[in-house]
Amino acid sequence: MNILSLIVDTVAGVLGGVLLLRFWMQAIRVRPPMQVAQFTFQLSDWLVRPLRRIVPGVGGYDWASLIGAFLIVLAASCLYLVRGASAEAVLLIACQRLLGWMLWGCMALLIVEVIFSWINPHAPLAPFVRALNEPLLRPLRRIVPPLGGIDFSVLVALILLQIAQMLLGMLFSSMPGMLW
Repeated sequence: MNILSLIVDTVAGVLGGVLLLRFWMQAIRVRPPMQVAQFTFQLSDWLVRPLRRIVPGVGGYDWASLIGAFLIVLAASCLYLVRGASAEAVLLIACQRLLGWMLWGCMALLIVEVIFSWINPHAPLAPFVRALNEPLLRPLRRIVPPLGGIDFSVLVALILLQIAQMLLGMLFSSMPGMLW
């Protein structure tokens, strides 16, 4: 069961991550480099296109991508049914996992931006990653100015995202009847 869980979680994590990236790119209106766009759309079109017939984009958001990510995490979370969880518990687990994926995705993007800034700030993907992180970092940069030419807003963002991850875990672990 652990091997099956590993495989299902890995496949779901990749698909869900791509769907969340697709949603985020369209939400903040960032045009991805051609390679990223091809990878993202080829990997997710099989789910997003049919969902768009049911759930159109409203308010400039690609709701089909976000709902697709939730459906992927819900399908992966159905393994908890085999372990004896109720359908309600599986739905809550799927919600927690989706929110966790969002937080981990933000942290990963921030770390990639830091690596680019250290190794090659002019790398072809650096402006794209910077644009993806800008909505997260802009409010923090107003509060935390650079000190000695060093931008600490990324560090503050990472700490805040980790706190959010901890709070999310505490919130869902306190729910009665959950199998954690």
